[in-house]
Amino acid sequence: MFGEPKFFFTNPKFENGFFISVTEGSNKIGSMVVSLATGPRPVTTTIIPSRTESLFLKLVSEQISTRMRGITLVSTFIQKELSPSTAKGLMTEIMGMIENE
Repeated sequence: MFGEPKFFFTNPKFENGFFISVTEGSNKIGSMVVSLATGPRPVTTTIIPSRTESLFLKLVSEQISTRMRGITLVSTFIQKELSPSTAKGLMTEIMGMIENE
């Protein structure tokens, strides 16, 4: 009846990392996490806490920073909790964008 939500992505690349923004509906800054991967495990810090999607934010940030061996800042503005299939689809889309950089 209402259809799938529409998500918008922004991903400027820098020499030492990425800034990833995922927004649902309007283009807003939302919850924010930063990860730094210079050793065997990334270090992650929450800048603006999320009400519902903290695990998704952390996973995206850590996976990208580990893959790129740098800094990743991820912001998400999501209206309601993501379903597992939507979260998986978003993760696939984000990783595809990163791989093509």
